Amino acid sequence: MSQKHLKEAFVSNLNGTSLLELSLGMPLAPLCLLCRGLLLVLHCQHRGKPLRSRLPALLLDFGVLVAPLLFSCTVLSPVLFLVPAILAAFCAGIFFTLYRQRQRDSRVHFRQIVKDFQNTYLDPDYVPAITVFRVYVNVLTSISILAVDFPQFPRRYAKAETYGTGVMDLGVGAFIFSNALVCPEVRQKAAVTQPKFSSLTKQLFAIWPLVVLGIGRFLSVKSIEYHEHISEYGVHWNFFFTLALVRIAASLLLAIFPKNKSWIVAVTVAVLYQLILNLTSLKTFVLHGSDGEDSRTGFLNANREGLLSLFGYLAIYMASVQVGLYLLKCRDSVKEWMGAVCLLLLAALVLFVFLHISQAHTDPVSRRMANLSYCLWVIAYCLTLFVSFVVADLMLVFTKLLVKGSAVPSCWRAVKAPDSREQRQAEAVHICLIAAINKNQLLFFLLANVMTGIVNVMIDTIHSRAALTLCILHLYMFLNCFIMYILHAKNIVLKFW
Repeated sequence: MSQKHLKEAFVSNLNGTSLLELSLGMPLAPLCLLCRGLLLVLHCQHRGKPLRSRLPALLLDFGVLVAPLLFSCTVLSPVLFLVPAILAAFCAGIFFTLYRQRQRDSRVHFRQIVKDFQNTYLDPDYVPAITVFRVYVNVLTSISILAVDFPQFPRRYAKAETYGTGVMDLGVGAFIFSNALVCPEVRQKAAVTQPKFSSLTKQLFAIWPLVVLGIGRFLSVKSIEYHEHISEYGVHWNFFFTLALVRIAASLLLAIFPKNKSWIVAVTVAVLYQLILNLTSLKTFVLHGSDGEDSRTGFLNANREGLLSLFGYLAIYMASVQVGLYLLKCRDSVKEWMGAVCLLLLAALVLFVFLHISQAHTDPVSRRMANLSYCLWVIAYCLTLFVSFVVADLMLVFTKLLVKGSAVPSCWRAVKAPDSREQRQAEAVHICLIAAINKNQLLFFLLANVMTGIVNVMIDTIHSRAALTLCILHLYMFLNCFIMYILHAKNIVLKFW
């Protein structure tokens, strides 16, 4: 068997992992964010000033925000449940150290600190959790697309063949979700009147890089005979084409229907698609082709998974638009955001209940078809993860009240009253890896894809030992992050569309 066929077999016929294991790993990224913030506040308490040195800041960000994720999806995966517990204990230790020092310096009762926290005002125009969520989805995706080719990456985390809930199955849907949170329709100010199809025009102009990247990926994969999993998207299709078409279709729907009713459109699309899958031969066509023998003749037949899963991804996108609109409502206090957290958690709980019903009475989760269960799973999980980032952010706001002059990048900056919001710009923080990646997200993802291809061409990944795997993955992620960091330091944004 050739190396190409070996690598294709290595990622084929998999069944995913359990929802319980995914839930156990979900707090990891928010805890990394919280841990980094607490360490920065601790540094400020001991040194009397925020961390401003670029190299130590980069190493801290990479070591705390990225490295734990690399270890957790490789050598630490057998004890994954311990990693968030250890991180949580470490964060608790730092917090009590900060609080004890605050009590020595200034005898303020804990209840008063809590009261001050509840009355704290936040920037109503900036929700850092949205940026953090989008960056982490990109980072986790970038880690997974290379790590999956190494034996240390558990097969249950890879994409399931037909039915199943793998980590990488979630990543595809989460990428769609994160794109919708900041789409033009969400960012458009309510008071500003624009032509009905202006957002559609913007999307038509904005998606051309995705189309070019899709064509480039197709040509490069075919020309060098790079391994590919045909049942993911089809023979000619790939995720760049999916994202481009979903964005165009969503903008068209949002030009026709009120954007504050996008959840109704999402439900309609997802339910109708599931009904058609169940009541017609469409499901058989997606899974087995037009002749029932996995035929790939004809464009539709060759790319049936990529083309028909567009309906499911469109439903996820439309639902995410509704979430984005809710998140960008004007909220300027901790109390208001605590209420929003409760509502989002309730929505996630309801979606998990519907997921259970959907799996019991229709179909299990299938990324390959992007069926109703898949849509419910992705949205519920993304809402839970997003809420976790908001909670981590609010905890950092509380912690910063303990240490005057402390600053944490990509985190809410607290102000005393609404009329003093201009002071938030005076808070000096170091260049942040999260902000750096956010500034060039598409470039970060593109570099990850290119470097993944280079590593696979040069190295026999399937037979790599653990030490080599960890070295390659850390070097790969650090190089990508370092490039983003340099571009951010020089204020370069490689976006010209």
